Amino acid sequence: MALPLNPLLDERMIRDLLVVVDLAGTFVFAISGAMLGVRRKLDFFGVMALSFAASSAGGIARDLLIGSVPPAAISDWRYFTVAMAAGLSIFFWYSPISRQRTAILVFDAAGLALFAVAGAEKALAFGLNPLTAALLGMLTGIGGGITRDLLVARTPAVLRDDLYAVAALAGALLVVTGHLLDWQVLPTAIAAALLCFGLRLAAIRRGWRLPVARSAEEDKEDV
Repeated sequence: MALPLNPLLDERMIRDLLVVVDLAGTFVFAISGAMLGVRRKLDFFGVMALSFAASSAGGIARDLLIGSVPPAAISDWRYFTVAMAAGLSIFFWYSPISRQRTAILVFDAAGLALFAVAGAEKALAFGLNPLTAALLGMLTGIGGGITRDLLVARTPAVLRDDLYAVAALAGALLVVTGHLLDWQVLPTAIAAALLCFGLRLAAIRRGWRLPVARSAEEDKEDV
């Protein structure tokens, strides 16, 4: 006969999982930001600033919206340390792959997946309703990428026709579904991250795109 789980232990496990996933997302998003900085030939300060912005903007926005203040990204030394370590490693020891767009996209997809899961889990832990938790998970995932792209004067992927926000929302929705159906937290989080990551990479590889509105000029050209 299975023994009932201790609620305090279960709560601690969820809290520890959130921190681990958040830090992992911070690291890979910081890598993607630093890689883009190297590719755009930014100086040391520019690379480090882009690394921190990419890794922290989504989490800061999430924490402010759910009332978790001050945000973990600026109140917990581990987040800043992880972001700076990732930025330094790319700035000083980058390889030729760091200059390639594919590497940036892969790390960006990994960060998107981890942050979408962490965002949804943290929103649920703060008692938000499932729909809001899913939306905040998506916001956590896309926030860093938007900030990173804006800092280098590039149209954010989420505003173009890429499956970016959709992938983040899919992962967050799986987390919320698992919460509603009382699935185990860790397997659900892993499955949700893999879903988001796989969907994003498949969209890049196969060219899956959302519909784009046609302009009046394009309609005239077709006539």
